[in-house]
Formats: sequence, structure tokens, C-alpha cells
Amino acid sequence: MKKEVEQLIWTPSPAEIAAESAWIASQVNEIGPARLKELAKQARIVKRNAYQPYSKYPVGAALLTESGNVYSSCNAEAVSYTETDHAEKSAITRAISSGEARIFGRKFIRAIAVSHEGESGPCGGCRQRLAEHADNCLVLDVNPDGKIIKITSLKILFPYAFTPSHLGK
Repeated sequence: MKKEVEQLIWTPSPAEIAAESAWIASQVNEIGPARLKELAKQARIVKRNAYQPYSKYPVGAALLTESGNVYSSCNAEAVSYTETDHAEKSAITRAISSGEARIFGRKFIRAIAVSHEGESGPCGGCRQRLAEHADNCLVLDVNPDGKIIKITSLKILFPYAFTPSHLGK
């Protein structure tokens, strides 16, 4: 029984992790460190506008699209919590409402910077929303001062995601 279970265990292979690390480095070089720092700065700036009377946890997000445009937003809480707008989701909606999905189709996200306290990535729901509009993208973890503390990818944060690609989209 133990051998059968061991055969079912899945984790990314060292080769897959190395390939993803190389992809991240290539995207950082292609977009450019200065542009990524500006994205981080925009996430920090918009975080100041967060409406977070209940959690006291402000979050700002800045999204870089394939067109080169940046869309930023912050979290906006509701007393019910389930109706709270997350910064990442709101930035994606701003990009969609500005025509990014119409122009570029489903996959229009290149990178997202998220500014908040502590070290973490987007929540599971926001990861799913990112996967809706990018098979992969850079994810920057930005501290409250606007400094990039980590750069990773959606595939690292969400390696076994169900995406529109599974449905042929």
C-alpha cells in the first residue's frame, strides 16, 4: 500500500522548478528592474487608499498588462467580509473595464505587485482570478515601504491550477 501511495504523490520536479526559475529571471530582465520597481511603488501608493475599518490590513496591488499599462487598486472591506473587494481582483477588474481583455483576449496580465504587511502572496481566490487572465505571470511581494522583497510566479504559487486552458480557452 505504501508504494501505491508514493506513486500518487505529485510535487514539481527539480527540472520544473529550475525551468520556472529561469522563466522568472527572463521576465524580470524583459520587463526591467526599473519598471518592476515602479510597479511596486504604485502598489504602495494605492495601498494608502485602502478601506479596511475591520481588519486594519491595507493592501495595494498594481497590475502590468501586455499593453504596458498599469492598473492599480486597493482592498475595500465590507462588514460581511465575503463582499470585500481584494486589491488584486479590483486591479484586474479595472484592466478589464479599460479594454485589456477585449484587446488582448483572456491572457493580458504580465505581472502584479502586491503591497501589504508581512510576507505572503495573493489569497487563493485572487490566484484563481490571476489564472483566469494569465497562464503565468510575475508576482511581486512588496513591503509597506514599496521595496520588492520577493519575486515569484503564478505557477510557483498555484502549480496545479484549473485554468481556462483546460477548457480549450
